Amino acid sequence: MTIRPLLPDVPRPDTAPSTPSDREVNAFARAVDAVRAIFEDAQRAENAYASGAGSLRDAVYERARADVAISVAASAAQRAAQAMQTLLSMQI
Repeated sequence: MTIRPLLPDVPRPDTAPSTPSDREVNAFARAVDAVRAIFEDAQRAENAYASGAGSLRDAVYERARADVAISVAASAAQRAAQAMQTLLSMQI
């Protein structure tokens, strides 16, 4: 008869749970900063047009860039929320 020791189904105490790396956290922060910068550019272009220093073309172009950025960000947030919902609804 061979006897094997029972191994618990929990992680060993010497292994730490995985946490997001600094690179992953910084990537998210860079993405948020990029969207913020796009909105600031759009605001500057609109203010320049309103004061007569900028062109309508620049204001419309920057606003369109901001609209695309918010659409992409909203889509990414929705996909992340759906993925989280899927994970949380899994039965284990």
